Amino acid sequence: MKHHILSWALSLLVVTVFASCRQAAVDHVGTASDSLITQAKLLTIERGEGYTLVTVLNPWDSNHGALQRYVLVPRDAEVPAQLPEGTLVRTPLKNALVYSSVHTSVMKELGMGASVGGVCDAQFFTDPDITQRVASGDIADCGSSMGPTIEKVIEMNPDGILLSPYQDASYGQITTLNIPIIECADYMETTPLGRAEWIKFYGALMGKDALADSIFNQVCARYDSICQQAAKLPHKPLVLTEMVISGVWNVPGGQSYMARLIQDAGGIHPWADDKSMGSLNLDFNQVLAVAQQADVWLIKSFYVHSLADVRGANALNEQFKAYATKRIYVCDTNATRLFEQFPFHPDRLLLDYYNIFSDVTGNQQANTVYYKRLLN
Repeated sequence: MKHHILSWALSLLVVTVFASCRQAAVDHVGTASDSLITQAKLLTIERGEGYTLVTVLNPWDSNHGALQRYVLVPRDAEVPAQLPEGTLVRTPLKNALVYSSVHTSVMKELGMGASVGGVCDAQFFTDPDITQRVASGDIADCGSSMGPTIEKVIEMNPDGILLSPYQDASYGQITTLNIPIIECADYMETTPLGRAEWIKFYGALMGKDALADSIFNQVCARYDSICQQAAKLPHKPLVLTEMVISGVWNVPGGQSYMARLIQDAGGIHPWADDKSMGSLNLDFNQVLAVAQQADVWLIKSFYVHSLADVRGANALNEQFKAYATKRIYVCDTNATRLFEQFPFHPDRLLLDYYNIFSDVTGNQQANTVYYKRLLN
């Protein structure tokens, strides 16, 4: 279980390195347009004369100050004489060091899979193409994301390191290599479409702006269509998520990303009135008191494959209504690529939820991609 918890945590992190690096000391100059971002709260993208200015806002700053600013200039164009203050990045990215399968996946979707030049934590990548290229040496294995092997990084000579930041982050020796570190805070967005819109940033880094815009627009259209269908559900089921692990049951806070997905799919989150944007760390009895009558139970796991496994994890689990009615749905994290796909395609997970919720009063198997119902 620890392996998959770490995999989930690491899937939230990414690093990108760029060969041409300089800091422009000029204040915000030029004629940057209004932000092209509509959903994300931690990102702005503005077009200027010969450059694109990307601002990543600090998730931990109540004043919403900038965490980083990046000035993107096409590598086949001259660098303008005056630029806004920020880290210069030449695009498109050609040889990136990537820490997370979440971001190698989006690079491949943008047609830039060949630009993955190195990875960290290679053991957590499941994409057959990536794992084969690591095994053959085509993609460099740069060791642990907690402390990349500097010699390997220097040898691969990346032109960008993308990473998702954490509070008071210190990136160690990697910061001494004079390579721009792109801090990708997409995982800190609190709405599904907010995070999905970060594909526009990755599209700009890859020189695939139009394709990224098209993908995001399609995601928005599908997401909105499912929401409209969900709003018409005659019965909105109460939805329980995950299980107690080592005495702690992590449930989504009322203002969290996952709570929003449940709500948008037509479900009721037991902690909807909570104001937290992260997870709530509860014990078994606290969850039982609030969600014992949950109509649906959603679990992400690599070891739960039957109702017996649910009871085996904790004999008290049979006290939940969803156990008695066999309305437990499990996403096998070994067999699916949920963690890689849903950050930039929340519509896919939303559809799974909607199909489960709309079928809660029936007996047939819901038409799902990630989750499967446990019938025995």
